[in-house]
Parts: sequence; C-alpha cells; structure tokens
Amino acid sequence: MFKVADLFDLAQTEHAAVFEGCTYAWEALKNIEPYLAKVTKQNPPKRFPGATIGDKVIIGEGTVVEPGALIKGPAIIGKNCQIRHNAYLRENVIIGDNCTVGNASELKNALLFNGAQVPHFNYIGDSILGHKAHLGAGVKISNIKLLAGNIQVEMDGKPFDTGLRKFGALLGDHAEAGCNAVLNPGSILGRNAIVYPNVFWRGILAANMIAKNKAEIEVVARRPKGS
Repeated sequence: MFKVADLFDLAQTEHAAVFEGCTYAWEALKNIEPYLAKVTKQNPPKRFPGATIGDKVIIGEGTVVEPGALIKGPAIIGKNCQIRHNAYLRENVIIGDNCTVGNASELKNALLFNGAQVPHFNYIGDSILGHKAHLGAGVKISNIKLLAGNIQVEMDGKPFDTGLRKFGALLGDHAEAGCNAVLNPGSILGRNAIVYPNVFWRGILAANMIAKNKAEIEVVARRPKGS
C-alpha cells in the first residue's frame, strides 16, 4: 500500500521522474518543488483572457483556463484540461492530461495523474491523485495536524514517521471520495477504493474497499402548523 507501484501507474503521467528514488509514495511530495524549479519561464496570459497566470507556468495544447482562475506557478498543466472559473493553483502544482480543476478548488504542492478530477470546492494540499481519481463536491484534504509533529501512518501495526510535517493524502488510481468527505493528514486510498459522502476518514483504505457512513436518518411525520 505504501510503494509507488501499489498505488499509481506511472505510464499515466509524463512526470514519473518525481518518483525516482522514492521507497514510499509520499516521499515524492518533497520532489515536486525541485522538479518544477527546472521549468523555464512561460507566461501565456493572452491565450486566456480574464485569467491570472504567473511566471514559470507551462500549459498544454487544448487546455482551457477560464476567466477568474489564478495560477501562481511554478506549475505544469497537461493537455486538454479544464481549469475552471475561480480555480486557485498555488505554488508547485503538476497536472496531467485530461484533468479538471473546478470552481473554488485550491491546489498546493500537488500532483494529479492523467484524468484526475477535482471539479467543485475542493482543497488538495501536499497530495497525489492517481489516474482518474475523483473528488466529489466539497471534499477537503487536510494536510497538517493540529498538534505539532510529523505525519505518521500505521505500518505493520505501529506508527511510522513519514518525515513530513505536511502530508495530505495519496489516492490510488480510480479512487474516489464522495461529496463533503474529509481526508485527514496521511490518508491513503488504494486503487479503486471509495470513501462515501460525508465520511470523516483517517488512515489506510485498501484497494477495492468502500468506507461507508452508517449514521442513521430519522424520518418523522410533519406536524400541522399551530399544533
């Protein structure tokens, strides 16, 4: 569950070099910034009127950046993507081909494999989303603990220090989180795993597993006014 090959198909990104030398997949998070430091300066504001695009931003052919989007850079955005109105791409963002970043979605130090979707009101900080991973509306990935210390994951039944103060989540290929779910720091979802809407998730969810919220809903009769 922790190795790169356990979660991601590196053929579905042009940036596999980010994972070079990584024993555990989360170690790639430290490589995003130096990888992007090699980006040559490119500022294409005339292609996207109404959008704000900083230096060191590369945008692939066929990608649309709608008015109101802000891309600070450095960033690499692949081909045929949609960067929608009010999307906010902060520092050190890598986005693959055929991805969607939607209204009021914010990304920071993040890598999205080809086909990943973060279309509505999402926060993705210090995280990696695999091929065709998807976040429902309002999903938030928390990337830092309230208490001091590095993020830990459970390995062989014991806490394991990732060495990262900021680490949001790893979503394997085709993993999904439903509307308004929260993924706590250090969450790892295996390939094809699903977190249902409104679930407050912490820890490891194995491949092909579903995390459900079993909270019961009470249904009562509606009383007439004045009764």
